Amino acid sequence: MPDTIAQFEQVISVCRSLFSKKLQDYGPSWRIMRPSSVTDQIFIKANRIRSLETKQENRVGEGIESELIGIVNYGIVGLIQLHLGFSEGADITVEEALALYDKFMTQTKELMYAKNHDYDEAWRSMRVTSYTDLILMKIYRTKQIEDHAGKTLISEGIDANYMDMINYALFGLIKFQFGEDAD
Repeated sequence: MPDTIAQFEQVISVCRSLFSKKLQDYGPSWRIMRPSSVTDQIFIKANRIRSLETKQENRVGEGIESELIGIVNYGIVGLIQLHLGFSEGADITVEEALALYDKFMTQTKELMYAKNHDYDEAWRSMRVTSYTDLILMKIYRTKQIEDHAGKTLISEGIDANYMDMINYALFGLIKFQFGEDAD
């Protein structure tokens, strides 16, 4: 049986490294994004993955893995934005942004570990294309909740949907990076 925790830590490290490098290049410029704009950015990435899976042709050069990393990182940005609210500018330091990244990634991992225990690693038997569909479904759910000003009757909130999107993307990254059947 694979070492799930080590695999998660490795793919999370890749995502965090890219997030950190982009912070060095751009600072936390994403602080101006409203959560709905973050959701739309995740939609663009998930929709591109689905397009690549369907067309099986890539004209841009970046593949599915880079889009999965983008979903992870924008999902964390979404959680930060829900927590802090959006801003008129980059109002936090790079160090504060990384600390928030780590905080929300830890919460997301803990949720995944709990679900992984209860579901007995069922995600390992799923196809990456199913993760794509589940991420898109979560995006549409999130958009609906956003259209209702964040209010739900019995459903989980936007934050739980972001966490699920992050975890599905991490599952996909594990499948690609560790050579597990990604079809």
